[in-house]
Amino acid sequence: MLFKSADQFVIGSVTTAKNFHISPMLIGLTVVALGTSAPEIFVAAAASLRGEPELAVGNAIGSNIANMGMVLGLTAILVPLPFRPQMLKKDLPIMIFVTLCAGVALYDLKLGILDGVLLLFGLALFLGRVALEHRKEQSLELPELEDVPVMTVSKSIITLVVSLIFLLISAELLVYSVIGIAGQLGISELIIGLTVIAVGTSLPELVVSITSVLKGQTDMAIGNILGSNIFNILAVLAIPSFLAPSTIEPAVLHRDYALMLGMTLAITLFAYGMSSRARITRIEGCLLLAIWCIYILTLYYSASTGNPITLPF
Repeated sequence: MLFKSADQFVIGSVTTAKNFHISPMLIGLTVVALGTSAPEIFVAAAASLRGEPELAVGNAIGSNIANMGMVLGLTAILVPLPFRPQMLKKDLPIMIFVTLCAGVALYDLKLGILDGVLLLFGLALFLGRVALEHRKEQSLELPELEDVPVMTVSKSIITLVVSLIFLLISAELLVYSVIGIAGQLGISELIIGLTVIAVGTSLPELVVSITSVLKGQTDMAIGNILGSNIFNILAVLAIPSFLAPSTIEPAVLHRDYALMLGMTLAITLFAYGMSSRARITRIEGCLLLAIWCIYILTLYYSASTGNPITLPF
């Protein structure tokens, strides 16, 4: 229900914007902002409103780790993923910078309103940069819009409203279930957010990436992950900062964020320094997937023994 309603919500947003003659640029920014990050955004909001900010934090960080390990790893094993020059000059440096901003927000083991302001300011800068680039190009390449049907004004508004209602209901049910399962199993919501919810909300990225490479669109596969990771940090991580300011477990910084930063730097190394050709090879894809699998096993060990394992930096 969550994935289907998120998909229909994007369609309803785009068709409504078109029917009211909103600029293609603004439609594009809407798709970029809500696309595959819609499940994470609504789950984070539902978790924060239920007083479980660590579930929201785990969802944001865990989704990024799953995107780089599971999604990029599996996709690169199928087809090596080259980086376009524009990605190397702009998109990848932005993801590195945004990941460092997340470290600044988490460093004091607290998430508060000031952290949320920092992240939303970064989101505004990122969207502004996207808008300026598209304005210069006078065009907007949005493959996601190709499958959007033509709708009447009333049908587009109904689709938007109904899908939004189902998004809210499904996100609430998912968080309610997670809290109940965590209580029955005696493990923290953070662990479930980092594993089950993170993998679940990363499935759209996996589907889009694998479908893209099988169609020969390797640029879309990498761009999908870079954009999703940026939004997970700037938008999803900002939600608990505003809705449920709180302290976080040290393991979030020393284990989960440390791995997210390490995998980001590893992808950077693959892109810039490992060979003359900027790409993620099949071997490097296997390495990313293996790191993610080890991380999941580590979380399982932590949950079963109650002894969190942290990285030595």
